[in-house]
Amino acid sequence: MKMQHRSAVMSLAMIMAFRMLGLFMILPVFSVHATTLTNATVTLVGVALGIYGLTQAIFQMPFGMLSDHIGRKPVIAAGLLLFAAGSVVAALSHSIYGMILGRALQGAGAIGSTALAMVADLTRDENRSKAMAMIGLTIGSSFSIAMILGPIIFAWFHLSGIFWVTAGLGLIGLIILVIIPSPAKVIPHPDIEMETGKFKSVFKNGQLVRLDWGIFSMHAMLMATFIAIPILFTHTLGLSPTHQIITYLVVLVLAFSSMVPLIIIAEKKRKMKGIFLLAIFMLLVSQTLLFLLHDMAISISILLFLFFAAFTLLEASLPSLVSKIAPIRYKGTAMGVYSTSQFLGIFVGGSLGGLIFSHYGTHGIFLFCALLALAWLIIASSMKHPPYLSTLIFEASEKSTQVADELNHQLKSIPGVAEVALISAEKLIYLKVDRKIVDENELRKVIEGVTLA
Repeated sequence: MKMQHRSAVMSLAMIMAFRMLGLFMILPVFSVHATTLTNATVTLVGVALGIYGLTQAIFQMPFGMLSDHIGRKPVIAAGLLLFAAGSVVAALSHSIYGMILGRALQGAGAIGSTALAMVADLTRDENRSKAMAMIGLTIGSSFSIAMILGPIIFAWFHLSGIFWVTAGLGLIGLIILVIIPSPAKVIPHPDIEMETGKFKSVFKNGQLVRLDWGIFSMHAMLMATFIAIPILFTHTLGLSPTHQIITYLVVLVLAFSSMVPLIIIAEKKRKMKGIFLLAIFMLLVSQTLLFLLHDMAISISILLFLFFAAFTLLEASLPSLVSKIAPIRYKGTAMGVYSTSQFLGIFVGGSLGGLIFSHYGTHGIFLFCALLALAWLIIASSMKHPPYLSTLIFEASEKSTQVADELNHQLKSIPGVAEVALISAEKLIYLKVDRKIVDENELRKVIEGVTLA
């Protein structure tokens, strides 16, 4: 990847990571300290925690479609301004209703799909998968950093301080956006962006629906769990902020390091389904035992390690599975439905978690999460073994369209090639292949042979 492309990708990754930092820094502290706001109830605190997921789900697709018409940068800039404005509203709020409004505005800055589309605009086809991997790694790391940074900022500047820092991160993102070059040409990317005409195909695919249920359940569990955990740590166990920070740091580092080998085994040894089900089972065990054993710091810490280890593995595996299973021509729509399911899970987990806590306490939350995990385990157990496929992209010449049928026939006859799609608008040929079988140079020779004949 050229230096200018790498720089643009890393800049966009930083913008997305800053948003994630701001959105998740409140998780370890919000449920305890938002109750001091005027008119606050635990139910409304849960709504405030989850509402940004609802507005993210609502605005993600409209923003992406708008960016195809007016350009990526104006849409991303508008999203960052909404995000920063929502953070300021939340920082200044003394009532729970103002906090809900601020969080809703934060979520309305739904620029994720637009930023990914801009990455595709700015990178050459052969580097797109590398660019997406860089984005994913940066965003994934930001969650762990946010869980540690949130309590540290809170200890110095309280809850409003977290939102002021978040607003600052949004404005820094705007400055970074200015230095990113505008794409020479904005093109809709079917492998990245949602298309309204493809929804029916996505919802008819049982494998994809299982994965959508999975990401919905997992993020609902995350948000509900973090209504209960900060309350247990602060009020039930009386842990100081310093002890809480150390606990989160140790748990997250151990969880991440322990899951990396399993992720490698799942891909390299092709044991994805078994390890995937094991991770869901770990979620079920952690939530069931939290329901039974949540009166000691050591037991909660061990079970949080189990929860985050499973969460880390599944967070890395789920989008990869969607990418492998979804046909090329509606992979962008499949990923959009998947992301929407994730945001709806955040909303349901926060809102329903607060309501459950107000009636049944932490016992009710952990039972709710255990039931979600059990339902997911039952649904996922019937999934087919996922294909171990990668997407390769080749440039298409003008003649490729004229010989599309012959090209499709020749490529599909090669062992290890599962799917071929010629996207005329992008002048690209997308292939889904088994890298253990297919020789990329052989594919290139076939494409050149057919188009030059």
